[in-house]
Amino acid sequence: MTSLSGGFSSASVITASFILLSLLSGDFSTSTEFDFGTLTFSRVKLLGEAHWTNGSVRLTRDVGVPNSGAGKLIYSKPIEFRLPGEQFPASFSTFFSFSIKNLNPSSIGGGLAFVISPDGESIGDAGGFMGIMGAEDKPNGVVAVEFDTLMDVEFKDINGNHVGLDVNSMVSTQVADLETVGVELKSGDLINSWVDYSGSTQSIKVYVSFANSKPKEPVISANFDLGEYIASDSMFVGFSGSTQASTETHTIEWWSFRSSFDETPSPNSAPPPATSQPPPEYPLMPETSIPPPPAAAPLAGKSNTTSHEVKTSGKCHNQLCRNGPGAVVGVVTAGAFFFAFCALAFMWAYNKKFKSEKKADNFASDVIKMPKEFSYKDLKLATKGFDSDRIIGNGAFGTVYKGIFPATGDIVAVKRCSHTGQGKAEFLSELSIIGTLRHRNLVRLQGWCHEKGEILLVYDLMSNGSLDKALFESRFVLPWPHRHKILIGVASALAYLHQECENQVIHRDIKSSNIMLDDGFNARLGDFGLARQIEHDKSPDATVAAGTMGYLAPEYLITGRATDKTDVFSYGAVALEVATGRRPIEKEFEGVSSNLVEWVWSLYREGRLMAAVDPRLRKEYDEDVMSQVLMVGLACSHPDPMVRPSARGVVQMLVGDAEVPIVPRTRPTMSFTTSQLLMTLQDSVSDLNGMITISTTSSECSFLGGGGGGSLDLV
Repeated sequence: MTSLSGGFSSASVITASFILLSLLSGDFSTSTEFDFGTLTFSRVKLLGEAHWTNGSVRLTRDVGVPNSGAGKLIYSKPIEFRLPGEQFPASFSTFFSFSIKNLNPSSIGGGLAFVISPDGESIGDAGGFMGIMGAEDKPNGVVAVEFDTLMDVEFKDINGNHVGLDVNSMVSTQVADLETVGVELKSGDLINSWVDYSGSTQSIKVYVSFANSKPKEPVISANFDLGEYIASDSMFVGFSGSTQASTETHTIEWWSFRSSFDETPSPNSAPPPATSQPPPEYPLMPETSIPPPPAAAPLAGKSNTTSHEVKTSGKCHNQLCRNGPGAVVGVVTAGAFFFAFCALAFMWAYNKKFKSEKKADNFASDVIKMPKEFSYKDLKLATKGFDSDRIIGNGAFGTVYKGIFPATGDIVAVKRCSHTGQGKAEFLSELSIIGTLRHRNLVRLQGWCHEKGEILLVYDLMSNGSLDKALFESRFVLPWPHRHKILIGVASALAYLHQECENQVIHRDIKSSNIMLDDGFNARLGDFGLARQIEHDKSPDATVAAGTMGYLAPEYLITGRATDKTDVFSYGAVALEVATGRRPIEKEFEGVSSNLVEWVWSLYREGRLMAAVDPRLRKEYDEDVMSQVLMVGLACSHPDPMVRPSARGVVQMLVGDAEVPIVPRTRPTMSFTTSQLLMTLQDSVSDLNGMITISTTSSECSFLGGGGGGSLDLV
């Protein structure tokens, strides 16, 4: 071989040149780092039964009946584990939090595993294979750290609570009994694990603990040459889990990963403190405090009192005798009238209560005929007696529980009415309205129950929670294609409610927390507790404004009249919320307006509309589509309700079938003359029962932007 100056061979120069050109061209990266806080949906791939659930990833189905299946979570971009000409493979360090829970304690499960695999598109078999590989697969360079909950003799498992290192086989080369470190995999509690591999020393260490701090001693520590087993230079990393005729659930709550061709990442690195904490337990409801009964009077006192009463009674009797039989007749007659009055009063009260209960029962059975009527017993069993651990949401008029029917494994959401008069009224209103509605973008009502003084509504369970949680509480950034699809879905639901129903339905509470997301992140509008039905082209009645501040139209706050245009205003706030990643009302920060609509309009006035876009999207969106959505949000937020588009028009704009109307650069103000305002409010004053005070010092009263001398104050 020809030697070049400096002692380098031509082969070395070629190799070095290849590496340099590869680095410059971006063919591969020498290091990779990510975690659940920075991952986007496009960087994550779910296979098999894996699905999102409130910002976490569940690898297997959440069913109450035994099931055999497998799921996989994969980081979609392959990781470089070996460089050409390098002696050692990459070092890596990963931390993850997970939980394993069995819905049926008598059922046995499968487990989950951290996996390094050359295949990012397929999933292995269920049961003891944990989705890592198939029964017929030949060794293909798969490395896994398994957390096994099933003792499988075929794979020489030591028990059903161990961690093992698997290399091209489901028979572990290294294994550790987790009982020795006080960890029970099937406890349902959050378990933390650290896996550190050093490419330079060719060693792997696995740590497992319930605590958030990394243990001093690993459960597995072994010499291991990763480069000898990996099938290719680029490998996929992720998790797999499976069940074997069981009801186990396997949830990945947090995951961080770092690889490098430098020195091994610090083994003492701790998980992010804010996200690695175990989920808070639901607080127990305080017990009702019952005061003790008053202390009994002393025996002597009781005897004295009785003796006194006897003497008094005797005195009265003697007086009656002296007054003759007429007095006795008078007393008897008065007593008869008194008892007759009491009997009539009792009969009236009982009859009123009976009619009221019968009326409520008849109402509940009349207004809802299509969905199924559930028994209270079945719903109580499905929610484990309305256990606080099953709570998935709380509203103004009730609590929502997750329900699992043991016989079928069907999963539902059960909304339980609060025990106040207003709560029951809102539930009956919701029952009467949503029972007749059918649309792909509405939460589907499965049925209802009205027993034991309880009102329960049963809905399809939305596995991805609410839009509010997806935007502000999820560890993942909701990508723009999902957001755009959600906005189209909500607009379609409103178009149906406003224009396609037999009677127009005004929702009155459009907001991100009432927009639910199904498995495919399709929008489902829910919570019709404040909704009202009116005949088409009829003027709505005035009521006290109800809803959530930041989403309420200005004219609704003034007049109390909810219309389809007030719903459109609320939709506009949601559209801006989705595009900007900001809530409709936030605390003022560094001079930025706390009102989202005002802030976006100010940027539009300055010609900087795109500065409002959620920075977490990292410009991964079509600018024309984003600009269109922002303009639609402003058009829907126009102070003048007559200028706002219809919900049907919004759908046409978002799908590109119609142009967005011209939006003025400066946010307009809306004014009423005093006479117009008084005419508008004349039906509202009695309903508001003195809550509105009107003072006028000039002929005009304006709002939303100031101006005019008149004022209207809500007290």
